[in-house]
Amino acid sequence: MNLIRRYLSVALIVMSAASHMNDLEAYGFASADHWPTNGWRSTTPEKQGIDSAKLADALDYIRAHNIRIHSLLIIRNGYIVLDAYCYPYDKEQVHDVASVTKSITSALIGIAIDRGKIKSLREPVLTIFPDRQIANRDARKQRLTTEHLITMSSGLDCQFEPNEPTLRQMRQSGDWVQFMLDLPMIAEAGDKFVYCSGGMHLLSGVISQTVGMSAFDFARQTLFTPLGIRDAIWPSDAKGVSHGWGDLRLHPHDMAKIGYLWLNHGLWNSKRVVSAEWVAESTRAHVSAGGDSDYGYGWWVKSHARPFIYEAVGRGGQRIAVLPVENVIVVMTGGGFEPGDFSHLLIESIKPNKPLPANPVGVGRLARAVSALNKPPEPKSIPLLPATAETVSDRSYLLDANPLGIRSLTLRFTSQIEASVQMTFTDGRTEEHPIGLDGRIKRSPGGRYNLPVGVKGYWENNHDFILDYDEIANINRLRFQIGFEGDQIVIGLTEMTSEFKTTFEGKLRNK
Repeated sequence: MNLIRRYLSVALIVMSAASHMNDLEAYGFASADHWPTNGWRSTTPEKQGIDSAKLADALDYIRAHNIRIHSLLIIRNGYIVLDAYCYPYDKEQVHDVASVTKSITSALIGIAIDRGKIKSLREPVLTIFPDRQIANRDARKQRLTTEHLITMSSGLDCQFEPNEPTLRQMRQSGDWVQFMLDLPMIAEAGDKFVYCSGGMHLLSGVISQTVGMSAFDFARQTLFTPLGIRDAIWPSDAKGVSHGWGDLRLHPHDMAKIGYLWLNHGLWNSKRVVSAEWVAESTRAHVSAGGDSDYGYGWWVKSHARPFIYEAVGRGGQRIAVLPVENVIVVMTGGGFEPGDFSHLLIESIKPNKPLPANPVGVGRLARAVSALNKPPEPKSIPLLPATAETVSDRSYLLDANPLGIRSLTLRFTSQIEASVQMTFTDGRTEEHPIGLDGRIKRSPGGRYNLPVGVKGYWENNHDFILDYDEIANINRLRFQIGFEGDQIVIGLTEMTSEFKTTFEGKLRNK
């Protein structure tokens, strides 16, 4: 009977996908004559039934309210209708997609199942790791499956608030997969949704264990290469397991390719990359996540939204949103924002899927709005530096243990208008970056993963220097309040995208 139900379920999914494909063919979308493997085509918004004036309104709102968005990309019917990049992001760079990574990990699980590397989502997780000694084994853990992990309903003691403590503990352990396997169960698997990044890392471990390579290598072989995704960064743990929950870095155009693959039910250039059944199941609500969202297989599903939307979502504003009925993909990256304030303007811009009358005035407004977003703010006058600036300049301070792993910090004030900061890290890295003292960040290369960093700063008073250190494409925005007292410094650190705060001290290095 269970087998009959399973085949009926698959048949219904295929029928549903076929019906939806017919709807798309009515718009001429499914029979696309171009695939963006080597690049997207562009057109005016009106040619694809989108109001350019409304898009200009959205960009004007973003600029007027200083929203920390880095890029906004809108695609309809396979054509780019908006491709905007916002200062200080460099449009040539890949961008940390944060928890959008979870949707990629999910896709790789689906591909591994399609290829017979993973038996099914119903396979117990413990049977996939037969050679590991696993703590806290009980009947509930024996029933834990990959489906429970991918729907974030594992029942493991995985804590999300505040600031994902279980994820931090996992990262401090010597074997991250083992750490997650050893967690005790506090609920029956499948009972309820609990956001758990570590569970997604365990899924990356499942990929490594079953396909014999890292998730990154498997992605390059089965997903990225077919889609023409060539520039990607995906770090791994000490055991070579790709970070299953986050930290993947892609270009916004390549993020859109993932959405386009899903919009086309797993087909790319007439070739099957992932099964239509997996795409349908991954974007169907499997568990209630609270609020107005449900959760599928690594995708957030807004089942009751009009138009219907499913999304890959990451901290700081990273998004791949797919509006299947409208044949629209929206990609966003950012340094700490939520699109709620202007998303209604984007939705209002989407008209019925047929060409609108040409609107050269609206297109011109949109072009000017795109250009304005990419410009830095006007500089501010630089006040006189306090005497403390000369006293502390070029002095190196050894820092206490801190979450950023900074071992030492040196500020240099070479003139009234020129300054720089040098940091050495416990992993052996040294970074030195100029500081904008006129209210504008100075962008320079050499940050993590060799991505640019933007830095600005000012003296709050005679003894406290405020240093804003923006990792830009690496998302994190760090504000250091550095207080100088004799040979000691006290640093109040705030991570602006998550509002994480801590304090640590340092002392003058003996020369």
